[in-house]
Amino acid sequence: MRTETALASGPSSLSSVAVELARQVLGDLEGRGVLVLGSGETAELTARPLAERGAQTVFVASRRHERALALAARHGGRAVGFDALPVELEAADIVVAATASPHAIMGPEELGLVMEARSGRPLLVIDLAVPRDIDPACSALPGVTLYDIDDLQAVIARNRSVRKAEARHAEAIIEEEIQRFARWLGTLDAVPTIAALRQRADEVVEHVLRENASRWETLSPRDRERVEAVARSVASRLLHEPTLRLKRSDGDRAHARLQVLRELFALDEAAADEAADDAPAEVRELRRGSTDQ
Repeated sequence: MRTETALASGPSSLSSVAVELARQVLGDLEGRGVLVLGSGETAELTARPLAERGAQTVFVASRRHERALALAARHGGRAVGFDALPVELEAADIVVAATASPHAIMGPEELGLVMEARSGRPLLVIDLAVPRDIDPACSALPGVTLYDIDDLQAVIARNRSVRKAEARHAEAIIEEEIQRFARWLGTLDAVPTIAALRQRADEVVEHVLRENASRWETLSPRDRERVEAVARSVASRLLHEPTLRLKRSDGDRAHARLQVLRELFALDEAAADEAADDAPAEVRELRRGSTDQ
């Protein structure tokens, strides 16, 4: 299903979208420097997949430095205080801002100085904070690519819309496969049913021939063979058209026809009788005893 639809395409969480955007902007994330502003759950959820793709993480926190140290230890990074922020900004490739600050912690003036010191190296900034950590005016700075949470939510909404459309496509594929399976199942039922029907016809022919054997005392052996051939031919021609129609049926229609046919010709009863005849003698004796009682 994944190969026939786009159900699995397009990330659907903030952290996964952030990582996908980073990959689209920068390409391979192996060895990229990631500066994470904040040490809360959102910061960790975003830092984790970045670190898993080989990025080098640096956590920056003011009031929760111990928490930043723990995150750094878990994800193979470092933890620094806010006083080291300018230096770390100059070295980073990606900035993930996810603090609980009530106001922006970085404006175009501060980030403009950082970009001058970077000598034209581009910087991807992903602002996941509400309210925003990064002033939207920073997006106008040369070399800065800024995405905020609204941008990420828009990507998520678009991906979900695509997935809904693909889900309908997937449902159509599933329905088609169900119908195909039903047709295949019908053919499995048809083969033994047709075989049982022809076997029943042969048994009827044999029975009729035995019943009338004493009436044909004057028939020569060759005439007897002709009578038998005619009887078998009649039975075969009588079953020819039903056999063709069964083979052409599909789905529920085939199943219904098979059930009617098996019931009309008592094919299931015949199979049960055959199974009883094949049972060990002890079992047959027990069955006869229970019937006599």
